[in-house]
Amino acid sequence: MEKQEETLGALQELIEVVAKLREPDGGCPWDLAQTAETLTPFVIEEAYEVVDAIKSGDKGAIAEELGDLLLQVVLQAQIASESGQFSLKEIAQGISQKLIRRHPHVFGDVSVASVDEVRQNWEQIKAAEKGDASPEAQKFSAKLARYGRTLPPLTAAMKISQKAAAIGFEWENIQGVWDKFHEELGELQQALAEETPERQEAELGDLLFAVIQLARWHNLDPSTALQGTNQRFVQRLEKMEAVVDRPLSDYSLNELETLWQQAKAQLAKEGS
Repeated sequence: MEKQEETLGALQELIEVVAKLREPDGGCPWDLAQTAETLTPFVIEEAYEVVDAIKSGDKGAIAEELGDLLLQVVLQAQIASESGQFSLKEIAQGISQKLIRRHPHVFGDVSVASVDEVRQNWEQIKAAEKGDASPEAQKFSAKLARYGRTLPPLTAAMKISQKAAAIGFEWENIQGVWDKFHEELGELQQALAEETPERQEAELGDLLFAVIQLARWHNLDPSTALQGTNQRFVQRLEKMEAVVDRPLSDYSLNELETLWQQAKAQLAKEGS
């Protein structure tokens, strides 16, 4: 009980600190200038930083990043409460009630025999809560549209294509996927040479979607693949900076390419 009281006290302190930051008289100008919309990039950023910290296994970093993410929740609640929309209390009550409803095997008298049954019950209850039993909501396109709205683009594209393939909207073999990739590559090249920026962007999206189909056919995760590329790019720059005596911007393109190849070879030897 004492630890619970300490936790509640710490949460109350955070709520009061955020409220103070948002006070019109004496608060922080930056915090006062924020809206629910301007803070959304930080919600996404902090969520990704939590994931990165968890992957690192650093307990201190995990606790710190979870704190940053919690701050975003409290800030959103504070901003909403100022205009009478909802409060942190309603947020907490809402999620508690949702968990109770969606776990009838824990809080009710439903019996389950497997994790799959738990998942099936969860989805059925979730659909009922959201009114997804309506004919419009049950349409296949409506279900896929939700992925596009709520998931990061790469994840959404993979999910949408997996669901489409599951109902038979699929190539007969991998050659068909490669043909589609080359078709989209050609259309992007033509758009870049002749079309408007809007068409160019559309064709770029089509090409990326084709690449994701290749990843799906080969059981590769495009998000993980791109994350790995990002990390390798930065690692190579770190190796380059470690052997030079002035900023990289002071070097010519040929010199940078030489340094890049050296860094790439060194990391390959190290197994990175």
